[in-house]
Amino acid sequence: METPKIFESEYRFCLLLWEHEPIASGELAKLCKEKLGWSKTTTYTVIKRLSERGVVQNKDTVVTALITKEQAQKAEMDELFEKRFESSLPAFLAAFARGKKLSEDEIAQIRKIIDR
Repeated sequence: METPKIFESEYRFCLLLWEHEPIASGELAKLCKEKLGWSKTTTYTVIKRLSERGVVQNKDTVVTALITKEQAQKAEMDELFEKRFESSLPAFLAAFARGKKLSEDEIAQIRKIIDR
C-alpha cells in the first residue's frame, strides 16, 4: 500500500499526533491551538481530511495515526528522490554532499549503508 501524501502543515500536525497519540480530538484541538496557532475548526478539518486519505483514524473522538512517522518520511524522501534526482542515487549523494564537510564518522556510516 502506498503511503498517502502529507503536506507540510499536515506534517506539523502529525508530529504532534505521533508524540501524543492516542489523544481525544478535543485535546488535540487545544494542542494545535497552543503549538500551531490553529482554531478548533481548522484542526477538525485537518483530522477529517487526513482520515479520508487514510493517514489518521478518528474513532469515538480518539485520534490515532494509521501511518508511522518513518513511513511518512520515507514516502517524502522517495518522492523527492524520484522527482528531483530522477531516481539517481549518485546524483542525490552528490547534491547532498556538495558544500558540506562530512566527518570521518559520517563517511564511515555512509560507506556501511552502501556496502549493505
